[in-house]
Amino acid sequence: MPVIAVINRKGGSGKSTLSTHLAAWLSQQGRAVMLGDVDRQQSTRAWLKRRAITLPTIVPWALDQKNVLKVPPGVTHVVLDTPGGMHGFELAKVVMSADAVIMPVCHSMFDRESAAACYAELQTLPRVASGRCKLGVVGMRLDARTKAADAMKEWAKTLDVPFLGVLREAQLYVRSLDSGLTMFDLPGNAHAADLLQWDPILEWLSPIMKVPHISRTAAAEPAPVTAPSAQEDGQRVNATRAASLMPAQKGLVPGNLYAFTRPAPSPQVAGAPQFFLRR
Repeated sequence: MPVIAVINRKGGSGKSTLSTHLAAWLSQQGRAVMLGDVDRQQSTRAWLKRRAITLPTIVPWALDQKNVLKVPPGVTHVVLDTPGGMHGFELAKVVMSADAVIMPVCHSMFDRESAAACYAELQTLPRVASGRCKLGVVGMRLDARTKAADAMKEWAKTLDVPFLGVLREAQLYVRSLDSGLTMFDLPGNAHAADLLQWDPILEWLSPIMKVPHISRTAAAEPAPVTAPSAQEDGQRVNATRAASLMPAQKGLVPGNLYAFTRPAPSPQVAGAPQFFLRR
């Protein structure tokens, strides 16, 4: 059962935004997702209460630091939203079961210094040091075209930690989260630029979470322009003839060539317990 832990000691770094979006992405792929809220503020639980039942299911999971919770049967993937200031035994306990740790980092000296200290402690944990738990950094509230994004990349390079990408600051994030939604739940193409920013993050996570991801960046790139062949030139000339002289043409594939289906959402995990088992 793959587990993603979103970790940063500093509050307000965007951990809940990352956690809710990763859970929504997994649920959109038809996975049975549990969103664990280790944060005492219970931000992700408040978000789940606003999420419509018609959307792909995400099971809530409130963790108590003093008790051990047994994951109910049927859950295939877990996303953990952690509190600020976590270190020592609490940090080690979360990482002990994680397959990937993502650190959201804002562009300020205080955020980078706090993240660097957290990264140094993570590197001392056996699961991270051995490579069994992968670690990556995401720049939060950054424009990819600015010097701040370049500076963040260089900072990550000095730490020798993978820099997965940046997510810009946009009111669409605020409005969607207020409604229990994410960028992955919104219809239309008005948020296409924001979805493209998620591509490198999801590509990095895809093999770890064992979930396929089709890059939107590759789909958005125009097809390369090549010189027409002699046959294509001949077809272009024939196209100018009267329609009555041309042979009848039929499509090889009926229906819309660009139609696609979204994987059916996973059913609600029946009887998922909301209590904790004491040691």
